[in-house]
Amino acid sequence: MSDPLLTDATGLSAGPVSQLMEMGGPVMMVLLAIAVAGMVTFVYLMLFGTFFAPRFTAKLKKAITVWQQKPGGEVPVQLQRSAGRYRRLNPLHGLVVDTMNARLKGTDPQQIRETVARDAHHALEPFEAPLKIIEVIAALAPLLGLLGTVIGMMEAFSAMAATEGRANASQLSGGIYEALTTTAAGLVIAIPFAALAAWIEFRLRRIQKTINSALVSVLSVPLGAPESYEATENAEPATDTTQAPRRFADYSGTGQQGRLANATG
Repeated sequence: MSDPLLTDATGLSAGPVSQLMEMGGPVMMVLLAIAVAGMVTFVYLMLFGTFFAPRFTAKLKKAITVWQQKPGGEVPVQLQRSAGRYRRLNPLHGLVVDTMNARLKGTDPQQIRETVARDAHHALEPFEAPLKIIEVIAALAPLLGLLGTVIGMMEAFSAMAATEGRANASQLSGGIYEALTTTAAGLVIAIPFAALAAWIEFRLRRIQKTINSALVSVLSVPLGAPESYEATENAEPATDTTQAPRRFADYSGTGQQGRLANATG
């Protein structure tokens, strides 16, 4: 008695998947595989974005407001000191601090803009590959479904030709029904992933605008004579402008802007 029960339980758990495999064939297996890959990519993107996406926090807004009213070396120093471990994961925090420090050093404005554009692209680059994967899945799923339908129709008509036209309508419609299953599966996979891709791209463009707005606010403030970093540490006016400044952050980017990163470039 235990064997039939075990068989029934196994059939119930694996029945729908097995039935889809039988109806769609190898194309259905590919569709299920890319659907799983797409879900894993989306979960990774959400988790990565939670910790490493550029965010315009309240402290950054306050620091930029103070910088616009009274630009000076104490603003980036205080911003850097008040940054906790979680805030240091925010790329926009480092971009704002480095841009302020570069301006205080009297770096050439064009060089600052090029560096900022490169670093902004570097901050958004990890999100571009997952977005591309989701876009490819959304475009590829309907084509795979259509391929499975064409293959199924060819098999149905091949079976009818083998019987020299004696196949009845029920047999032919059954084969067509099985062939159309892959098209339906492809559309079911493609529609939500197309919506996810559009939503992710919209979010990335909003992040890009946020980065541009924050950095332009820092770059557009007029400054007087550069201050030394020793004076900014003590929050006093600079007296020695020849002191060697702190090294500006240097990333290994190429300096080329991607489609989602053109901050202040």
